[in-house]
Amino acid sequence: MFVASVILIISTALFFFYVQVACQRILRRKFDHGYFHSIVNANRLEFPAIRATVEEFDAPADYPRLRMMLKCDYLALTYLLKNAANVRQRYTYEERLLVLYFRALYFSLTARHLLRRREKPAFLKLTAILQYFANVVGQRVSQVGFGNLSASQYLLSL
Repeated sequence: MFVASVILIISTALFFFYVQVACQRILRRKFDHGYFHSIVNANRLEFPAIRATVEEFDAPADYPRLRMMLKCDYLALTYLLKNAANVRQRYTYEERLLVLYFRALYFSLTARHLLRRREKPAFLKLTAILQYFANVVGQRVSQVGFGNLSASQYLLSL
């Protein structure tokens, strides 16, 4: 019984380690240019400001506000991922994995805040995921021709 429990714990830990490594590999993908800037401007997303705030200071100044801003950006970007210039209107495997990873990190952010342990890396990972989502949306929108509309103008028309 003890050995079975140890094996279960170790295999669960290895599974979560594998998921984390897979997500980090996805996030390392390089885009040919910063597509996220037009998406951030068109949708008034706040994650670049959150990243700057967290990197500038040791601890987030207004934790509930920053958390809510992250959640709003996440909801906007997941909607755009599914609907903006996406013919299939569903997530790819990588996007689905990153959505689950974002939710897990977002959930762990509360525990990290209560324990006052390593909030900064969690905020930075969350903003990196949002930046990846914004880059994917920007790349999709830029690849599809919309006449004379720019990516920002197309997103505003949605």
